[in-house]
Parts: sequence; C-alpha cells; structure tokens
Amino acid sequence: MIRSGRGGRMRGQGMALLRLLAMVGSVWVLLATTTAMAEPVRYLVIAGGESVGWMVVDEDGRTVEIDYHVDNNGRGPRHQERLALDRDGYPVLWTIDGTSLFGGAVNERFERSDGRLSWISQADAGQAPAPDPVLYVANDASPWSLALYARVLRQAPGRALDVTPGGQITLTEVRRAAVGDSGVEGTIYRLTGLNLAPGYVILDDDNALIGDLGGVIREDLADAAPALRELHAGLERERIGELQTRLAHRFDAPVRIRNVRIFDPETGTLSSPSEVTVFDDRITTILPESGGPTRDDVYEIDGQGGTLIPGLHDMHAHNSLQSGLFYLAAGVTTTRDMGNDNERLLDLTDQIEQGLLPGPRIVRNGMLEGRSPYSVRTGILADTLDDALEAVRWYADHGYWQLKIYNSLHPEWVGPVTAEAHRLGLGVTGHIPAFVTPDQALEAGYDEISHINQLMLGWLLEPGEDSRTPLRLTAMARGADLDLNSAPVQRTIDLMLAENAALDVTAVTLETLMMSRAGQVPAMAEAFIDNMPIGYQRYRRRAFVDIDTPEADAAYRGGFRKILQTIARLHNAGIVLLPGTDDTLGLTVHRELELYVLAGLSPAEALTAGTLTPERYMGRDHSLGRIARGMLADFFLVSGDPTRDINAIRAIRMVMKDGVVYLPSEIYPELGIRPFADGIEIQPPRTPSEGGQAEAADRPVLFGPQGLDHHHH
Repeated sequence: MIRSGRGGRMRGQGMALLRLLAMVGSVWVLLATTTAMAEPVRYLVIAGGESVGWMVVDEDGRTVEIDYHVDNNGRGPRHQERLALDRDGYPVLWTIDGTSLFGGAVNERFERSDGRLSWISQADAGQAPAPDPVLYVANDASPWSLALYARVLRQAPGRALDVTPGGQITLTEVRRAAVGDSGVEGTIYRLTGLNLAPGYVILDDDNALIGDLGGVIREDLADAAPALRELHAGLERERIGELQTRLAHRFDAPVRIRNVRIFDPETGTLSSPSEVTVFDDRITTILPESGGPTRDDVYEIDGQGGTLIPGLHDMHAHNSLQSGLFYLAAGVTTTRDMGNDNERLLDLTDQIEQGLLPGPRIVRNGMLEGRSPYSVRTGILADTLDDALEAVRWYADHGYWQLKIYNSLHPEWVGPVTAEAHRLGLGVTGHIPAFVTPDQALEAGYDEISHINQLMLGWLLEPGEDSRTPLRLTAMARGADLDLNSAPVQRTIDLMLAENAALDVTAVTLETLMMSRAGQVPAMAEAFIDNMPIGYQRYRRRAFVDIDTPEADAAYRGGFRKILQTIARLHNAGIVLLPGTDDTLGLTVHRELELYVLAGLSPAEALTAGTLTPERYMGRDHSLGRIARGMLADFFLVSGDPTRDINAIRAIRMVMKDGVVYLPSEIYPELGIRPFADGIEIQPPRTPSEGGQAEAADRPVLFGPQGLDHHHH
C-alpha cells in the first residue's frame, strides 16, 4: 500500500530519507568497486539557437551517472543523477541531488530491493510492495530519463505501463528520421502520460539517446538541432491539427443559446433570462427568454439557467502549438504573446486564424533583449543599439502590437528604443532592465510594466543590485515590511497615472514561485490538481526557491501578502490591471482573477478585468469584450453565478470562439485531464419529412452529458 504525504510535510519523511541514504550509500560503494565507467557522452542544451547548458552521461552496463546543468535567463536546473538498473533496464536505485529551476533543493531518492520499493522527492514520499519490476518516474530527472522510459516501454506489452508513484505512460513509435545532414539516423518515439504535453525522444539503433527534440542533442550532432526542432514542431502540428478536426464544432445555420443570463462587464451584473443567437462569427440577436418551443431552422442549446461570460484574456502568454486547447478549454479566447520564437509565432497565428489549429486570438508583442551572461534567448537578442533599433523596426513591419523590453537591455538604450517604438506606432512594455528603476522606465516612455514584482522591485532593491539574476524573485521576500503609503510608492503610482501606464500583474506567477513548498499542494493549484496527470501533480508539489528556515518561509509569505495589498492599492488608485499568467495552462487565468478577489476586488470587478478591460486597453472593445449584438462571438457558459463566487468560472460547459464551439468535456480527456463540468447538448435543425413531421437533420452534433455524440458516435 502506497503511503504518500498530502497537503503538508510528509509524515515520517525524515526517517524515510535516512533509511534510503543508508541503503543508497552502501550500494554505490559496491558499484564503485565493481564497475568501470565507459567514455561519457556529452549533450548540449539548446535554446534560441544557442547553447545554454549541458548533460554529460556516463553509462556502462547497468550503471549510469549524469551531470545536468542549465543556465538560461539566469536560472535552470543543476543536478547530478546516479542510477543502477536491473537486467531489464528498470531502475533499482536512482538518486538526484542539486537544485531545480530557481534554486530549490533537490534530494530525490528511489530504491527497490527485497520485493519493496521506497521513494522520496520534493513532491512526495512513499513505499509499496514490488514483487515484480516497477518503473519509477522521477520528479526532477534530466531529459535522459525519456530514453530510459522508452527503452523499458519498448519491451512492455502494448508498450504501456502503470508507473510509480501513479498513472500510466504509453510509448508510440512515430517514425525513422535522419538527424539533419549528419548521416545518422534514429527512431522517434512519443511518450504520453508523463505530463500535460507528450515527450519526444530519438534513439539510435543501439537504443542510445540522440536527443529529445526539445533542445537536448548529442554534442557531435549539434548542427542538427534546428532540424530536429522543426521535426518536433511538424509532429505536434499533425497531432494537434487532428484534434482540431475532431473537437471544433462548426455550424451551417444560426446557433440559438437559450435560458442563459449574460454577464455585463460594464455594469458587473447579470441580465434576466435571455436567448443569444450567433451566425458565422457574430452575435446576431439577443432577446428575452421566450419560453416558447424550439425552432426548426437553427441549432439550439439549452443553457439550463447558466451564465454566459465574454471570453477571458491572458495578457501575459507565451503561446505554443500545445497551448491552444488548454486556453480554449479554460474559456480564454484571447492571449497577448509576450515573447516567442518570432517565425514560429507568425506561423502559429496564421494557422489559428485559418482554423487549422485550435487556439485563442493572439496579439503579438515582440521581445527585445540585450546581450549579457544572463540573456534570455527569446525574441531578438541585440548586441548593439543599432541592432536593437533594427529589431524595433522588424517588429513594426511584421504587425506586432507592442515592444517588450527585457532584463539585459542596456540602460542607456531604453530611451532611444522606446522613442523608436513610439515613432513607429508600437507601445512599450516589459521588465525593468537591470540598473534601471521603474520610475526611470516610465519617464523614458514605458506604457506598461510587466509583472508586479518588476514594479515593486523599484521599492525593494538597493542601488547596484542586479535584477537579471534570481534576485528579481528572491528580493520579493523583503516586501513584508514595505510601507505602501511611503513617498517612493506614491511617486511611482503618480507617474503611472500621469503616463496612463498599466500593469501586467501576473500575480499567479509570483504566488507559484513564492508560496510553493516541497511536498505540499500550492494554493494556486488546489482547485484543479486532482484532475491533472500524475506528472503535473508531482511537478506542482515542489519548491521553486530555497526556503530552508522558518524565517525564510515567513518572509516569502509576508512578501506575497504585500503583493495582494499592492494590487488593491493600485486598483483603488485607478491603475489599469491586466490579468496575465506567464503560463500556458489556461486554468491559471482563473486563479489570477481569484487572487484579485482575495486582494479586495469584487468578483464582478475581477471578471471585468479579465474580459472587457483588456479589449478597451487594446482598442478593440467595439467588437470584443462584451456579449452584444454585432460583437464577435467569443464567450463561455458556466452553471453558476460568477458575480457571487469567482470560482464559478472554473466549471465551463461550453466555449465559443469566433462562432466555433469547443466542449471542455471533450478536450480535457484528450489532454489527460479529468473534466471539471458536464458537456452540453446541441440540437441540430430539423427538416420536414415527407409526412410533414420534423426530423433532426443528419448532422453529428448532438452531445450527451459528457460531450459524447451518443447518436452518431
């Protein structure tokens, strides 16, 4: 029987760790005296076309040692792994020691012997009988683990296995592929069930790892990294395009949604019972609910007294092929992309607009970074001021809406870059570059600041402190004692009001990073974690920063409380708050709005911030952000009343974007997620039969309670 901690520090975790350390230590001593390590294989970690880390694998027989180190944008996992494998390739020992993305300590241990297994990780601890080999899925493993899982699964019946500590993973052989122009070939495998998106791995004919298609590649084959990345994108485009074909429901007649109340973000109230009709991509009529019979010439949906809400916005997104369905299932119909691979983003936007791929409307912002040891490899990386100005022109020429400045842009470039952006009609937002203050950025022409911590660091950092490092997060622990009525705070707020500057808040991002604790379910995920795949559940039960004392824990908690108080202070002052997540899950948009309510906004005010406010800010509220005649048909249906309980937006039964219906009850199972609400029924138009009776037209669009087409399946 598995015993796993939940909601607090695991009981007995300390003793379990001591026992595991003793067993692991003795076995490694034995292995060290009996095994000679082979020549190590070196891999590179590639991001934005540049090497940002390495993975060195010493593999000899049934022992493996791995050194994994990533330094991208001043952060990245850094750890060492040691494995002992049985004759079938299953781990019998697996240790991982080091730090995770933002420096949180990693001391993971797995051991199987004498018919039992035990494990302890950042996320959980447990033990269970294991008379037969069991595949353990590590919480903080390097990308080499994908090769391990694939090797084991190749021998498994049906290439699927139940794994420890839970869930099932499946291996699909995708195709043979050449590795660029190297002359090397390998087999690509897809692994599903590990997390929210499938993993891809390419193995050579000896089942050794070539790369993971996500940026890790054998060093001698590094020139092939772009080709493998393109191959990965093509495989995912095929997979997601097929899902779009099955999950996007289009209509050849008007759609009439009856018995609903409509949320009005201008008044913050719900309408009386109404019926809304959509044709093509527009809302055509809104009438009081008639209570009359169904009509023969339209598709009909009974909203059963639920609430229609304008589509939600994620104003700080980094869209991907995979993110589209997550956003739509969560009622998010518009995102603002705050930095991406520009070629990929242009292609993705085009594919979504053509209806070939699922996804929200995307407003493109272009990221501009300066060269430094801490540079991010997203968007355009400028080595000189001339490069930076040329990047601004490129973004303007390609229809981007704003420029996003990042941490390493040289302080003296901020003024010229901002002026050039404004000259070309681009707005300016972004991080506050290192050694620049928010006040200076606003005076230089910033129209908006990205992330509430980037704003608050202006009140917390000492002159000369470098915000390109994880200090831009860890310094938020100083916030507990910040006086929000102090002169520096008031000066910044006055500047924002004078410049009509907005704040892209991303409170949920700061909550995730500051309030996550090893072994505990974070508050940001409590509402949905039980519905998620086991890999995601374990990923969320981890610390992202090193919190090694009660004082550090209290400082981060106090600092996050101050963030919520700052949200209220800014809202009351009249600053425009834009909800963003820096995430692609969609569900975190709901938590972002919930945090605004926890900060003191009413549910209706938070919902307005998530619906109409972004469209007003972007100047598109003539066609989006409300449910009214002539507006574009972007909205979603829930059963409850979100003006009383903001959490009512979590149980979504139907989403319409551009007049196309998506059902979360259909989408989530495809993503390995248990749905949060039942589906809806869509009654197709009826046509007169020869005997004069009306019959349902032969259209496969009638959906049962779980979104399944019982009549045409």
